[in-house]
Amino acid sequence: MALVEINFDGIIGPSHNYAGLSLGNLASASHAGDVSYPRAAALQGLAKMRHNMALGLAQGFLLPLPRPNGAFLTALGAEDGSDRRLLAAAWSASSMWTANAATVSPAPDSADGRCHLTAANLVTMPHRSQEWPDTVRQLRVAFADKAHFAVHDAVPPCFGDEGAANHMRMCAEHGAPGLEIFVYGRSGGAFPARQHEQASRAVARLHGLDPARALFVEQAPEAIAAGAFHNDVVAVANERVLFTHEQAFADPDGTYAAIRAALPEAEIVVVPTAAVSLADAIKSYLFNAQLLTLPAGEMGLVIPLEAWEHPGVRAWLDGMLASNGPIRHVLPVDVRQSMANGGGPACLRLRVVADPATVDPRFLLDPAKADALESVIAAHWPEAIAPADLGDPALAVQVVAARAALLEVLALGELA
Repeated sequence: MALVEINFDGIIGPSHNYAGLSLGNLASASHAGDVSYPRAAALQGLAKMRHNMALGLAQGFLLPLPRPNGAFLTALGAEDGSDRRLLAAAWSASSMWTANAATVSPAPDSADGRCHLTAANLVTMPHRSQEWPDTVRQLRVAFADKAHFAVHDAVPPCFGDEGAANHMRMCAEHGAPGLEIFVYGRSGGAFPARQHEQASRAVARLHGLDPARALFVEQAPEAIAAGAFHNDVVAVANERVLFTHEQAFADPDGTYAAIRAALPEAEIVVVPTAAVSLADAIKSYLFNAQLLTLPAGEMGLVIPLEAWEHPGVRAWLDGMLASNGPIRHVLPVDVRQSMANGGGPACLRLRVVADPATVDPRFLLDPAKADALESVIAAHWPEAIAPADLGDPALAVQVVAARAALLEVLALGELA
């Protein structure tokens, strides 16, 4: 069985809007009330998928969840829509950020030799806490082969779990046993620490991980307070390389030592605060990037245009490339619609190490399917949504019909 890393990007949903629902996400808050452009957003996301597929990488996708979620409003007695914040939550397209969909442990790491996926409960934020049952339903279709996959329900909501956005895996190569790094928070000052240590430990147990190859690390409180609401805003790993900001972890030296003890070949690339401040790292989303192994074996860093266009960040990246370190290519992509709502290239994807032949092929992208998706998005996604539009019956009909058209072209009617 040939194990490769497959990036599953979230197709940006037709109800994509800027309601500013995510406390601690500075980009989301700063754009609250703006007009969003769902069609442009979804096409930008699809262009990123095409970009990575053109690099020779395996590419999958996950679908938008059913929205608006009337059951959510009914459960809260808010069907009349008078509470605009709850209404916005019911319309949220935040499932597009599939880095929060689940935590994934590949087969070489688990006791039973299967790839394990545990859906994130996302309990800290009301607009995201409604996602996991539909996410599990979709994961159980995409990864239905029980000989190769185990899909778990979310851990109990007494412990907040935000999925792969707070989880990294390091290894000699994707198909080899790895070191799984779970990053949790304790305090973020005015902002909530969303990942609970006990949630991470529960996921590790559910996945049957070897305790000697599971590392639990505290995120720096100053990083959370500065707006790094998930670890993937300040650090990203791929195979033997950890790319991290100097202020990502509460105990950086201890973290690096533990990684090197478990994986002696580890290479740790630290961006010092003196070169790129924590504020600039978060504003530019330098670390909310896809660190990928390209087919030739070199590593590439897929970053948002905002990072490439930031003078200080660009200067550091140019210096890194000149140094001939482990990251040899920097690949900017335009995901501005997602960025304005607080999600960069890394937020939009869930990494699954698996044999593509074991995945439901309806969730794997190829050029013809990308063309079909583009046609559906261009024909059915709303061009623009203002905050006052949320709750509009005609818009609701359009959003529901758009998702139905997507399911039809993909022959995924069971997810209606």
